[in-house]
Amino acid sequence: MTNQKNIYKDTIILGFAIFSMYFGAGNIIFPPYLGLTSGSDWQISFFAYFFADIGFATIAMFALLKVGGNVDDLTNKLGKLAGILLMSSIILCIGPLIALPRTGATTYEMLVVPMFGASLANSIITSIIYYGLIMFFVFKPTRMIEILGKFLTPLLFFGLLFLIITGVLYPIGEIQTNISNDNLFFDGLIMGYQTLDVLAALAFGIIILKIIEAKGYEDKKTRFKIVGMASIIAAFGIMIIYYGLSFLGATSSSLYSSSIEKAELLNNIIYMLFGSNGNIVLGIIVFLACFTTGSALVSVTAEYFSKLTNRKISYKTLVVIVTIFSIIITNIGLEKIISFAAPILGIVYPAAIILVVLVFFDRYIKNDNVYKYAAFSAMIYTVIEQILALENSDFLAFMPFSKEGLAWIIPAIIFGSLGYFIKEKEKLKV
Repeated sequence: MTNQKNIYKDTIILGFAIFSMYFGAGNIIFPPYLGLTSGSDWQISFFAYFFADIGFATIAMFALLKVGGNVDDLTNKLGKLAGILLMSSIILCIGPLIALPRTGATTYEMLVVPMFGASLANSIITSIIYYGLIMFFVFKPTRMIEILGKFLTPLLFFGLLFLIITGVLYPIGEIQTNISNDNLFFDGLIMGYQTLDVLAALAFGIIILKIIEAKGYEDKKTRFKIVGMASIIAAFGIMIIYYGLSFLGATSSSLYSSSIEKAELLNNIIYMLFGSNGNIVLGIIVFLACFTTGSALVSVTAEYFSKLTNRKISYKTLVVIVTIFSIIITNIGLEKIISFAAPILGIVYPAAIILVVLVFFDRYIKNDNVYKYAAFSAMIYTVIEQILALENSDFLAFMPFSKEGLAWIIPAIIFGSLGYFIKEKEKLKV
């Protein structure tokens, strides 16, 4: 029988590790910007952002636990091939195409630029060193989780907490009260998309399950308890940090306009609180956040595609390939990566969200056409919406939630319901 003391210890360590996996580039730079653009209503944006990001990521983790911890059992509800394509797209989004390069770009802009200035040479050198460190760190994923949970994450968490407490005690400015924005909640909701944490939750399950198995936990109930509680610990810690960072952004609302870049805003806030030395401290904290998340992203990408190829391509070989590719993408620049991410996430996210939500009602869903029709219709609608947007067409503006970027909900509901009835009719013919 497993020692109860070990369960508590492993749960806390895993909770800190999950915190560090989630908490990367977007998690640091987005909340202050939301606070800036929301002014005195910053708590509305904070809540929406937290719900769409970590709140829903935690729900996704429980959805994964509900199907036994194997992400394939969730995505295969779309069909085996479609499930592989969706999961591969998710892994690529959170890996070398978007989220992983974003951690490298943020490290460069927040740590290197304030110290050495901006240049292509500095960017290339930084990315080579950054991904080189990650590459050696993730060769043993089990050991990686231990280091994240015991050492790096506490440094990250308490470092951020120190910056936030200072900003609360000595605010840099007055919180603006006359900001006019009727879309605060949905702005926060959509920005929650950008962090990729809902997608990451599905992918991180691959590593987490492997770690739990390596610890010797074979009982399903014990696994559910450990991963579930660890996810809640991580979510609570991130909620505290988000709340503080959003407040810091709100105190800058009378000083800066919404045209300021997100990384520049955070740098300016810290400079006003601590001077030039503060930016170095912030840069180190940002590096820790990006490094811990980046390590998890490299590891999960390599593990997934190695498993997909039946280990014909080894985990270590894929680690090298992913890091080299990420070096190239990173040097595009942070703001360009964020802009590039939006349309891709708009297509992949709806399907992931639909799977996560519907799996909790799986006992009432007797036919997988509900999953298929709902997910595919949402993705197709989003593609059409983006094509029309390129042509400056407002043809779909009549759809509910169109302004907020969530109009895909309507076709998902309609076609998901249709999928159920189509299957029932087929059964009658047999």
